[in-house]
Amino acid sequence: MDHIRVGDIMKRRVVTVGAGDRLSTVEDIMRLGGVRHMPVVSSGRLVGVVSERDLLRASRSSIGESHDDDHRAFLHAVEIASVMSSPAVVISPKASVIDAARALAGHKIGCLPVVNDRGTLEGLITETDVLRCLAEAAGRVGGS
Repeated sequence: MDHIRVGDIMKRRVVTVGAGDRLSTVEDIMRLGGVRHMPVVSSGRLVGVVSERDLLRASRSSIGESHDDDHRAFLHAVEIASVMSSPAVVISPKASVIDAARALAGHKIGCLPVVNDRGTLEGLITETDVLRCLAEAAGRVGGS
């Protein structure tokens, strides 16, 4: 399994948001696109990651006794930069899937932005991608 690389299984088409975008934008993209993690970029460089968990944590602070309109206004007022995880834990496309699994588990996170040697975002790998890959590899080994 060490021969399977992150670049072999990562998602290459990744939705990104800007650090100055609003949480309401993230909420819309996550709901409409079924996305749980989004890299945050500024001037083309990765500056963090915003996740469903970050959105929920920020939303909880606004819930209280507020109505949906108040909640939406709150999300529109908050910049992503204030709730994103930064700096992001990243991985190289050349790293093994085992390395990705260790990083995800060790940092207790759900995704890793994949960046090349120049620091350019190339994709995203999630815990689901890693689990699927490991399960398929284990099936091939056990089924042989």
